[in-house]
Amino acid sequence: MPKTSSRAAVPAAKTVFLVEDHPAFREGMVQILNGEPDLKVCGEAGSAEEAFPEIARLKPDLVLVDISLPGKTGLELIKAIRATKQAVKLLVISMHDEALYADRVLRAGGDGYIMKQEDPEEIMLAIRDVLNGHIYVSEVVLASLPATSVRGRKQAKKRLIDTLADEELEILELLGRGRSNQEIALQLGVDETAFNAQCGQLERKLNFKGRNELIRYAVCWVETGAT
Repeated sequence: MPKTSSRAAVPAAKTVFLVEDHPAFREGMVQILNGEPDLKVCGEAGSAEEAFPEIARLKPDLVLVDISLPGKTGLELIKAIRATKQAVKLLVISMHDEALYADRVLRAGGDGYIMKQEDPEEIMLAIRDVLNGHIYVSEVVLASLPATSVRGRKQAKKRLIDTLADEELEILELLGRGRSNQEIALQLGVDETAFNAQCGQLERKLNFKGRNELIRYAVCWVETGAT
């Protein structure tokens, strides 16, 4: 009689694709993820454009994506992936204020949001929570999300920055990264006249007196994530 093993089958590790434009942070996350027995990095990319075809090809269980990417943003990548109907979990990891972006991420089709400043243990918890079919956001933010994102929740009073559209947030980030008017207009696919009009609208929405105030705010926001 052939011998039979009494060991239970070990479940296959869940695959994670990492989209992050900072090489040092990406390398650190790859090491942390591959050090977990139930997780394995199957691919990585530094931009949404590079990531999109690889995600379609590799079919990971989860994509860990930053909001701030060169070219298309993490939000745009999430929307593009959801448009393909691919069954993949999408978790955002970002330095930006969760209270500002969590609702936008969920409405775009994401499954959760966690800040880069969290301990690695908490990031792993978020990943496993999302892989198990749950929405992951902090308790504080969960309590303030509108019912359209999380059933039964009431919408909290909005800050001025919460009223910005996704494209306006993208302009704010590009200004904070030191991009020129011409570069930003080109990326948005508009002329500089239209771009200047959008900046004027941003200034009015945020109650700034001019472009210099807007740029100072944008730089501070990009560098610290503070609003």
